[in-house]
Amino acid sequence: MKIRSLLLALAVLAAAAIPAFAQSTALATDAPAAAALARLPWEYGPFFQGGTGIGDRASYKFTAAGFRLGKVITGQHLGSIFRGQFEVAGEVMPYWQAFTPAPYSVLAECYDPTSKLNYSCPIYYGGGTFTGVSLTPVIFRWDFKPGRRIAPWFQAAGGLIYTTHKFPPDYLVQPGQPGGTSVWNFSPQGGIGIHYFIRPGRAITLSANGVHISSASLGDKNPGVNASVSFQIGYTFFGK
Repeated sequence: MKIRSLLLALAVLAAAAIPAFAQSTALATDAPAAAALARLPWEYGPFFQGGTGIGDRASYKFTAAGFRLGKVITGQHLGSIFRGQFEVAGEVMPYWQAFTPAPYSVLAECYDPTSKLNYSCPIYYGGGTFTGVSLTPVIFRWDFKPGRRIAPWFQAAGGLIYTTHKFPPDYLVQPGQPGGTSVWNFSPQGGIGIHYFIRPGRAITLSANGVHISSASLGDKNPGVNASVSFQIGYTFFGK
């Protein structure tokens, strides 16, 4: 009798679980974006990005490639169009390059203290391609309420860039003399993006970020890149 009772109880539990499992499977198939975020998932994957400077840095071009890791840590909050979930994430870019105008020189007015006369002299500026790595350890993201396949988001982040030569290029000086920039730069940024789910747990990620690059005066000068825009495409996995 005990065995029969146990088997009967298991059969009842299985019958109750089947509709819930079918509903969950249908949700994951018909609305993969909502199903993924409802699980408070980890999200991770590779990406590639390209960008351009703005204003007086419009001639600067950027490319990078790396890997992102994030975790959705809350359920949905707020209301109306602001309803969504909070996520923390980070990015590492072992490949980072900036393409700037070639080195050049300009004539400037110089002063000779011996003769006490002004004269024209060339000042040489650096340029070319700069190679480095970038780390963005702090990304705060708000994942807006998803649709069936699209999950939009907004983020604010802070990062660090290291280049093998001082960036951005400035006029060339001897070591220890004024005029140098820095191999270390900070990259505060903010942007928007979407995950487009191509199947349960898998999405193409598209984003646009506004990035400011500054050494915070770690060098003798801090010309920086006041504004640049980068566009990113990646492939994202979602899992517990």
